[in-house]
Amino acid sequence: MKNTNFYTELKKSKKSLVALLADEADFKNVPLTWYVIVVDIQNSTQAVTDGKHHQVNLTATGSIISVLNTIRKFKHNIEIPYFFGGDGATFLLPSSLLNKVITVLENYSIHIKRKTNLVLRVGHIAVKDLISEKCHLKIAKHQLTQRLAIPIILGNGLHKAEDVIKSNFKEIPLSNFNESLLNLKGMECRWEKVNPDHDQAKVVCLLLDSVVEKNQRAVYKEVLVKMDEVFGNFNDRQPIKSERLKLDTSYNKIWEEMKVSLVDKNWRYFFKNWIQTNIGHAYFSLSKSGKQYLKQIGQLSHSFMLDGMINTIFTAEQSQIDSFVGYLDQLEAEHKIIYGIHVTHASVMSCYILDRKTNHSHFVDGTEGGYTSAAKMLKMKKKANIP
Repeated sequence: MKNTNFYTELKKSKKSLVALLADEADFKNVPLTWYVIVVDIQNSTQAVTDGKHHQVNLTATGSIISVLNTIRKFKHNIEIPYFFGGDGATFLLPSSLLNKVITVLENYSIHIKRKTNLVLRVGHIAVKDLISEKCHLKIAKHQLTQRLAIPIILGNGLHKAEDVIKSNFKEIPLSNFNESLLNLKGMECRWEKVNPDHDQAKVVCLLLDSVVEKNQRAVYKEVLVKMDEVFGNFNDRQPIKSERLKLDTSYNKIWEEMKVSLVDKNWRYFFKNWIQTNIGHAYFSLSKSGKQYLKQIGQLSHSFMLDGMINTIFTAEQSQIDSFVGYLDQLEAEHKIIYGIHVTHASVMSCYILDRKTNHSHFVDGTEGGYTSAAKMLKMKKKANIP
């Protein structure tokens, strides 16, 4: 079908992100025949307050894995843009995949409700129904690291989609669950919290939105230049470093993973994966392939996204954070941006692993709610500005 391979064939830009934002010619209109799908955990802030951050994080990761496994099953060579949000995810995909993916995600939401009592909202809207004089949706493909290319979105289309889908959501009866549709192959969450390089360093989760849509490129370029100036380049501030990774061999880690990834308890699965995790120390420290895998994790970690606004997690010293927040406050006072920030002591990571040699992805959030806590601050500011 026409435009099915739009994102797959989109040329990767190897410019710096700042250089990419300097030239709108690198951005293409998302096809009007495509759809936006949003999944979002209802009342995620309260769930984090109740100590369910790990379940929230796994649930969001599982939605991405569900979609990617579905696409792999039906369209082996199709790439789609997606964004991890800590308490949910957003996808862009062609109409040929819509019904299959929605069916799987709605089934996954029933599974999550049954297993964790979290309500995962699922909805979709056509790109053509989002585009207007005040709402656009342009995309580029950016080579963020040597191994990871990410979508970069300009325009407010995805956030308009999120608002529409959340306001029209209706829960699906639990009786509609179909076990055969659940496919979370590759889900893993075996790492301890990842501490920064230095004892004094913190982990920062930042959400930053341009007040005026047409100013996004200029505003985000300015902010990223400032970030490089204050914190160092992307690699310098990357929160996931191979030398800081430690496996969590506790029973609870495997148990929570099993609860989300399987329909029922499976003691064979539990003990097999617990044993594999325990011997993983030797694999990562002694074997060539294990050491190579560790090196790749940082390169394949999703710690920066631009989905119409900046979503990023990075490490910094407190003095640097204070200086940067002062800069953001000034931009906010000038009505250029609005932001939410959460500063914490460590990052957490959930993983999608099909092949430890080449095919794995890692989704990064901060402890104590991470992106969800930053989003709470952002929403309160936006609400306060509504007349």
